[in-house]
Amino acid sequence: MRILLIEDDEVIAERVKNGLEREGYGVDVEFDGVAGFERALQGVHGIILLDVMLPRLAGWEVCRKLRASGITTPVLMLTARDMIEDRVEGLDAGADDYLPKPFDFRELLARIRALVRRTAAIKSSRILIADLEIDTLARTVRRGGQDIQLTPHQYSLLEALARNAGRTLTRDLILDSVWGDEDRISNTVEFHVAALRKKLDAPFPKKLIHTVHGVGYVLRSPNSDAEP
Repeated sequence: MRILLIEDDEVIAERVKNGLEREGYGVDVEFDGVAGFERALQGVHGIILLDVMLPRLAGWEVCRKLRASGITTPVLMLTARDMIEDRVEGLDAGADDYLPKPFDFRELLARIRALVRRTAAIKSSRILIADLEIDTLARTVRRGGQDIQLTPHQYSLLEALARNAGRTLTRDLILDSVWGDEDRISNTVEFHVAALRKKLDAPFPKKLIHTVHGVGYVLRSPNSDAEP
């Protein structure tokens, strides 16, 4: 992964660049806000490390302009300004995280790894099983190109089954996953599975939700082998 470092202090920039390269990252460096903004517009970097106090264009403005330009690359702001107001301004400008100077390089690496994980989670927010599509961020469901309207509990039940596609979930596991400590009637799972099937399976020729008698339920692609 390539990282863009926008930092006007050449000593800090060199130190961070060398450290990141030792960790296996590719690093591009720009020393002012305008050059950094133009480089970031290329959209080839996995993360942007952005100083606040930059010549020509302040880091906050760089971040605002990037977000206004549709650049969604995660931004970690690096700055000696550590007042709460400064952090709020950076985050409101569109930054994803904030690291005050001086910082320990190990913490910088940990924050970079966290941003990578967060970005990966967002990118994998869509679950596709046969003609079923679930957007776990928007909490929307489509099957065969048709929008499926679900109640909150029906959606949570479907997401639990979809995230474990091909694996049988027991009734107790579903209860814990979907309802937690909420009060529920004795046949809660059966009732919601039946309601979900009416919306998700009944209008379509191939069924996705299957009962494993005496065990629980499984969501399975029509083309997959039956679970033993």
